[in-house]
Amino acid sequence: MDLVKFRLSALVTFSAMFGFILGDSGTFFSWEKFFGLMLGGFLVSGASGAANEIWERDIDKLMKRTQNRPLPLQLISLTEAYFFTFATALLGISILWISTNPLTTMLGLLSMVLYVFVYTPLKRVGPIAVFVGAIPGAMPPLLGWTAATGMISHEALIIFGIQFIWQFPHFWAIAWVSDEDYKRAGFKLLPSGGGQDLNTAIQIMVYTLFLLPLGLLPTYFGLTGINSGVIATVCGVLFLAQTFSLMRDCSRKSALRIMFGSFIYLPVVQIAYLLDKV
Repeated sequence: MDLVKFRLSALVTFSAMFGFILGDSGTFFSWEKFFGLMLGGFLVSGASGAANEIWERDIDKLMKRTQNRPLPLQLISLTEAYFFTFATALLGISILWISTNPLTTMLGLLSMVLYVFVYTPLKRVGPIAVFVGAIPGAMPPLLGWTAATGMISHEALIIFGIQFIWQFPHFWAIAWVSDEDYKRAGFKLLPSGGGQDLNTAIQIMVYTLFLLPLGLLPTYFGLTGINSGVIATVCGVLFLAQTFSLMRDCSRKSALRIMFGSFIYLPVVQIAYLLDKV
């Protein structure tokens, strides 16, 4: 469970299920595709997390939040971790291929490659890693949509875009809260030179502000009703309000509120979209 980053993989799986249900036409719900997406998506996400832990096994020893992972503690061998990761990835990709469609499978594979081989090493290069990491991070609802429909439409790009933009305040709030740990590991994720300052707080505010118009796009294009648009706007305003506190005091406490707020915002808005699906 530690190696696959269970909680993160569960959140990824939920977003994929959200995309599938939202994209489903309603004429015939394919349980085979749905459960295949759920299991295959979880395994691909888990394999990505495990590969990330293999890559960063020596770095994880330096950070309090990661020093108790299986590899730093040598609870499992590196050989065992490699075998587990490869088997999990192969099984996940195979399930997606058999139960969904080639497009969804290729997107899942692309997501894994970007996360492991591009985002992970870039974390020690600069904040460009956040932009790159936001692509596989926003892929789950897109995978869900393509699993249900077999194509990438403007609706799919909308739900991808919402989750893509959401990740900037989410990642930067985490990086602010874990700044000491990240500096020990050599991670450079905060914008504006990596400072816990007003410039970084403003950038967090700006990206959070973008969620307000983005949150209304599913209603505007008739994907969902007006009720979910109202809920998305209210959640966006509450989320945005947290950033003003960070701009005022630039404190770890305010960043922590944004971090928790980001965890609440996404599932609440996604559930609202599902309940208000047209």
